[in-house]
Amino acid sequence: SEVRSLAGRSADAAKEIKSLINASVERVAHGTTLVDQAGATMTEVVSSIRRVTDIVGEISAASSEQAAGVSQVGDAVTQMDQATQQNAALVEQMAAAASSLSSQAQDLVQTVSVFKASDAQAGAYTAQQAPRRSPPPAMQRPPLARPPLRVAPVKAAVARPSAPKLASPAKAPPPAPAKADDEWETF
Repeated sequence: SEVRSLAGRSADAAKEIKSLINASVERVAHGTTLVDQAGATMTEVVSSIRRVTDIVGEISAASSEQAAGVSQVGDAVTQMDQATQQNAALVEQMAAAASSLSSQAQDLVQTVSVFKASDAQAGAYTAQQAPRRSPPPAMQRPPLARPPLRVAPVKAAVARPSAPKLASPAKAPPPAPAKADDEWETF
């Protein structure tokens, strides 16, 4: 009877061990499933980190481009400021030149007014004193007809390598023959 009770307890213990082993196998299978899920989750986390890294890189590149753009805008504003200052200086110079021209024009007007006053006084004086007369008809002559001026053509000097250049006196063209109806005389 003791053997029976020992065999019965052994059988109960074997059943209990079998159920424990089945429970362990289920837990290991469940653990394997959880590990697989954790691996998939880690892969997603890594890909998400890569995407975040790419986005951060794009943000960095965009920030660099924006910084370069802001720098160019700053340079353009500086150039515009310099151009504005130059324009202001030119406007001041033009204002000074206009003021100078205005004062010179006033001086000129005063100078001309002196001459106008003198001309008016002189005109009044000569008109009262001596009236202007035209010369008598015998003194008036029609303008003389002059013969056309004859000019000798100028020849270009050519350098001769063998003979030195000597200055020769210029030859005057022969006098034109006098015509009977011409009023000019040749001497």
